[in-house]
Amino acid sequence: MSDALDLNSRASRYSMFYLAVVGVCVFIIQPAVVQGFVDVLGLTPEQAGYVASAEMWGLAITTIVLAFVAHRIDWRRATIVFLAISVIGNAASIGQSDPVTLSVIRTLTGLGLGGMISLPFAMVGMTANPDRNFGLLVVWVLVYGALGVLVAPMTLDAFGLDGIWLFLAAFCALGLLCVRYLPRGEATDAATESGKPLSALHAASALGGVLLFNVAIGMVWAYVFLVGTEGGIEEQSVANVLTVSQFLGIAAALLAAALAQSAGRIKPLAVGILGTGAGAALLLGDISYFIFSLAVYVFNFMWNLAQPYLLATLSGFENPARMLIRAASLQMIGFALGPFVAANLIAETSTPYANVYLIAAVGFALSWVMVLVAQLAPDARGEADAERDR
Repeated sequence: MSDALDLNSRASRYSMFYLAVVGVCVFIIQPAVVQGFVDVLGLTPEQAGYVASAEMWGLAITTIVLAFVAHRIDWRRATIVFLAISVIGNAASIGQSDPVTLSVIRTLTGLGLGGMISLPFAMVGMTANPDRNFGLLVVWVLVYGALGVLVAPMTLDAFGLDGIWLFLAAFCALGLLCVRYLPRGEATDAATESGKPLSALHAASALGGVLLFNVAIGMVWAYVFLVGTEGGIEEQSVANVLTVSQFLGIAAALLAAALAQSAGRIKPLAVGILGTGAGAALLLGDISYFIFSLAVYVFNFMWNLAQPYLLATLSGFENPARMLIRAASLQMIGFALGPFVAANLIAETSTPYANVYLIAAVGFALSWVMVLVAQLAPDARGEADAERDR
């Protein structure tokens, strides 16, 4: 289904990057959106978590479906459909305040956004240098996130959530300009399809690690804004910390892009995943401005160091496009489960979110073990072929 398009051209790669940002355009500013649900709409923190989770379930449904049918459809036409759904969903959110109605609309929106996670990730995995390109993809996501989190409180004050929904509708609509630079389907040449073969057990371990990693991310990220404000930190100060953390994340993603395959994948991924868990663990006790800032800085830096290496690791296995589409579906399931699980762990104590961050920290450690099992799986073609992963 692929045509003569050069996947490694700047126009093609940056179109993939833009659409990948569209896919996470709500999730990456989710802490501010959840704060808006509480402050602007008057929802409880639990209700806000359920609405956020509903949208993630919409993303998850689409990514799950694409895991089975992506190799049979025209990716350009699918992109147009997914973008249209995203625009309609964001526009329909304007003026809504009922949590049930909003949950339904945000689920619809998530159905569209989910396609802009699976397909761009698969496309980047088909490029000649996925390690570097995944690093750059994460950089652009974080640039968007840094600006979004910085201006979100001001937008909420001036326009309420309607201002955010209107922006998101326009942002998704601009993605239509990128469609012409995308491949029409999965590449089938040897250069993109070769990779380390995995047994079903090792593939399940790798994908299970992806799921667990993203459940933990969803748990931490959904409530991090409220952790700061309920710890006595002013909203704008929390937004400023999150903005700085996004720039630290950009530095981490650039580091991953610069190192590419020169540092291997096993050690950087271990540092990134376990470091992300350490950042979450810092939020277990009483919250001060210093502790909150340190925790968020460590969490975001390590998360965005781990993410490119995790995606590049999956692209190094056999059938990378399909592996990445499956991983994208599990990532969205994780993002959907995360806020839902966290909402059920909130306790009526002086540290209501301690259980959330304890379980998340344990989840990060377990996810690393599961991915490591796949990384260390024997390669039937010989050790030389697996050397790049080490």
